[in-house]
Amino acid sequence: RGPKITVTEEGGAKSPIRFKVKFQPLGGSSIDPDGVKVTYLKQPNVDLTSRVKPFTQPTGIDMPDAQLPPGDHLVRIDVKDSEGRVSTTSFMLKIAP
Repeated sequence: RGPKITVTEEGGAKSPIRFKVKFQPLGGSSIDPDGVKVTYLKQPNVDLTSRVKPFTQPTGIDMPDAQLPPGDHLVRIDVKDSEGRVSTTSFMLKIAP
């Protein structure tokens, strides 16, 4: 089984928001920080990995002042552990005007 991904959402919050995601490795593995990929799902998709990389650690992502425009933003996070197992989660960030 791949790592567990838990998203802390601030639904309806105004920008800037605290973007926080927790990673929990399973089966004695560890999270590979270079195996974390964040994608904004729109047409075309936007790779946000380089923007969140400074805030990414093996325990998760903690970005205290993420600037987002108002609206609904569908985001996907892929996380890989030290044994090569990948987990993916998608979620909606709702930003108030």
